[in-house]
Amino acid sequence: MTFAELVRVLEGAGFRKLREKGSVRYYAKSGWPKLIRVDYHGSNEVPTGTCHAILKAAGLKDK
Repeated sequence: MTFAELVRVLEGAGFRKLREKGSVRYYAKSGWPKLIRVDYHGSNEVPTGTCHAILKAAGLKDK
């Protein structure tokens, strides 16, 4: 999965970009207590562990 695809998954789940500084983006969702941090690098592949951690923090993946 690329970073762009990961962002589309987050946005499809209702997350919106709250702020951005350099390549670091923070996503938030109404009713979700945590900010989701994504170090965005466009068409590069997201490392597997990083992808799982981001999806788990967003509540989109079980353990």
